[in-house]
Amino acid sequence: MEEILNLRYALDTFYFLVSGALVMWMAAGFAMLEAGLVRAKNTAEILTKNVALFAIASIMYMLMGYGIMYPEAGNGVIPSFDLSFMFGGDNDPGAVLKQDPAGWYDGDYYSGMSDFFFQVVFVATSMSIVSGAVAERMKLWSFLLFAVAMTGFIYPMQGYWKWGGGFLDGLGFQDFAGSGVVHLAGASAALAGVLLLGARKGKYGPGGEIRAIPGSNMPMATLGTFILWLGWFGFNGGSELILSNVGEANAVAAVFVNTNAAAAGGVVAALLTARAIFGKADLTMTLNGALAGLVAITAEPLAPTPLWATVVGAVGGVLVVFAILSLDKMKIDDPVGAISVHGVVGMWGLLAVPFSNDGATFGAQLTGLAVIFAWTFVASFVVWLLIKVTMGIRVSEEDEYNGVDLSECGLEAYPEFVGSRGSGI
Repeated sequence: MEEILNLRYALDTFYFLVSGALVMWMAAGFAMLEAGLVRAKNTAEILTKNVALFAIASIMYMLMGYGIMYPEAGNGVIPSFDLSFMFGGDNDPGAVLKQDPAGWYDGDYYSGMSDFFFQVVFVATSMSIVSGAVAERMKLWSFLLFAVAMTGFIYPMQGYWKWGGGFLDGLGFQDFAGSGVVHLAGASAALAGVLLLGARKGKYGPGGEIRAIPGSNMPMATLGTFILWLGWFGFNGGSELILSNVGEANAVAAVFVNTNAAAAGGVVAALLTARAIFGKADLTMTLNGALAGLVAITAEPLAPTPLWATVVGAVGGVLVVFAILSLDKMKIDDPVGAISVHGVVGMWGLLAVPFSNDGATFGAQLTGLAVIFAWTFVASFVVWLLIKVTMGIRVSEEDEYNGVDLSECGLEAYPEFVGSRGSGI
């Protein structure tokens, strides 16, 4: 019996780790997507952001974030702030086996370190959402300072309220893999930063004119989207937590199928919507359609049928096109569409849950949506504002004109492009 239990423990731990590795690979997807959708003169800086934010998230979540999000105790609103994880985790399955082997067999048990690894790549994903929305005009060090607050405190607090056994979980709020906890939170933080930061120079003209600022590398953006699509199987599939029995194995397979179906639905719907509005296919809208479908299904990828998962993703694909256009009309400048993809569609994903999950209610879903948005937006706005009044958050007009690669990183991603400085490239 003990050998079987140890095998299950090993298998579920390995599955957790591999899923986490897939989610970590999404960091490369965000880096490629954002690098492709910004101008060439801002590419090195956006890549620096994505590498640095992942490292900051890993350190801050280890130091304090994980203990806040998964404390030993708490009253449902305020956790116990257990900060002991940095000194080591519990990896001894033998202690659990000796306590209650029968109960262990029916439960979900895996290495504590594997759980941390899986959770830390989620917080990095949420922070990655912010980087694209504030691209091309934010100071690098201001962004990284905000990353410290976001990954160490802001994200873990609302994560505790749902996944750490807090009051949202008690209300029956459902969020399987994070349409709200990860994606809406990241978009809310991004929105707060964008409102204080302002639009890129030249983006909006007099009389409500909206000027397109094309990205520099569509092949790179497309590659980033496919990397994110792949990583999402770990994102949603790993959130099933275990794999070591027939029921869980079937559940993981269903999650994979529904995740893929939603992405496909998002692509087709965004492509058709863009065709209807613009009279031609739009690659950037299509790419965002894929991501919108993935974000939409993340709140509940297990309960739907494959057909319904496709519909959920398709609705997300339509929503993201109109959301991007609407934000532009409101002069909210988001170079990569992150607020629309992860925020607007994240809300749709949460509200779609009761259509397939009988245990969810629209009241609980709306409450969770409102709490996550309000907490993350307000807390982020305060942090962004403090950074703005102390060290500033926006580069000078000259540095923005020449490109933040030079002003923030001292190098260009494409130095052989003669005449790129100050141009629209």
